[in-house]
Amino acid sequence: MLTDRRILLVIGGGIAAYKALDLIRRLRERGAHVRGILTRAGQEFVTPLSVGALCGGRAFTDLFDAESEFDVGHIRLARDTDLVVVAPATADLMAKMAGGHADDLASTVLLATDKPVLLAPAMNPRMWDNRATQRNVAQLAADGRRFVGPNEGEMAEANESGLGRMAEPLEIVAAIEGLFAKPAASGPLSGKHVLVTSGPTHEPIDPVRYIANRSSGKQGHAIASAAALAGARVTLISGPVNLPDPAGVRVVRVETAREMMQAVDRALPADIAIFAAAVADWGIDKPGAQKMKKDRVGPPQLPLSENPDILATIAGRKAARPGLVIGFAAETENVIDHAREKLRRKGCDWMVANDVSPQTGVMGGDRNTVHLVSEAGVESWPQQTKDAVARALISKIAAALV
Repeated sequence: MLTDRRILLVIGGGIAAYKALDLIRRLRERGAHVRGILTRAGQEFVTPLSVGALCGGRAFTDLFDAESEFDVGHIRLARDTDLVVVAPATADLMAKMAGGHADDLASTVLLATDKPVLLAPAMNPRMWDNRATQRNVAQLAADGRRFVGPNEGEMAEANESGLGRMAEPLEIVAAIEGLFAKPAASGPLSGKHVLVTSGPTHEPIDPVRYIANRSSGKQGHAIASAAALAGARVTLISGPVNLPDPAGVRVVRVETAREMMQAVDRALPADIAIFAAAVADWGIDKPGAQKMKKDRVGPPQLPLSENPDILATIAGRKAARPGLVIGFAAETENVIDHAREKLRRKGCDWMVANDVSPQTGVMGGDRNTVHLVSEAGVESWPQQTKDAVARALISKIAAALV
């Protein structure tokens, strides 16, 4: 799929830069032609020699390189490619892109290019969560830049973990293949922004334990993928799942219901909002700062507080409400009756209802049987794969928007 594709890789200054070397190898294995640009900070982690050796040609580092600038080399680099990939995309590099800066070779090429740009962010979790970074991410997404990652996990710093790890090389390759597989500008949802929530939320009890549910996120991720293939610009807000990012989708990872609510607010406006996540109704009022010990008299008291109702909040808004708001009703009995009542109570347009009783195998499984409930009535779909459910739902949405 990547045979003879020309990919320009910009390597930013982060410890994750070592992954860029493996990414080059993976891309060339698939037939891509890769050229590399290193920022000044990037050269502190990997060398131009190693990048050039893996690319099969020189690596570029200097905006004022006499060997290349005689023919305006930065413009040639910006245009003579099919895709620009930034990995790692550091907080500083993304800030430059969002602000339109051009003070070195990497930022100049990124400002000059008219080709698609895919960013693989990598930074400390606190840097990723910072409001300035999130503003820059939102601006870059609005500018049409695509994202893969970041992932959650251990950081290079001792005792640091969270959201900020760069996506693994094969994840980035999958995202690149997805971009080339089908242009996002075509399809029945072309020009639409689709917001999807997926997976469970984890409500912390203490630094070790949490309240959660059995949602795998497979259905929500499948919907995000189907929307992207239909030409939409997709923002997927995902709770903790063990799934790869769908190709061509901007993914925002969260842990708790409150974080998901904040991420949804930041992602708006959207034309279509599909709330497939299994959000915890309750969270611990005051999670313990340290692990709770068992050597106490009786079980601990865990006062609960109600989490925000994301679906009802967005569906009930007068301003900036998406044109089509779709909820999910995961039930274990009286599925259609409960879905009808939930549709009325939440104020959404459609409700996708399914039976998640243990015997159905829906939670964590690959198949689903759903009922599409609206004011017009109920459509009961046959059992099918979650990918097929996602395609059918996106087709229904596209038909409703005509």
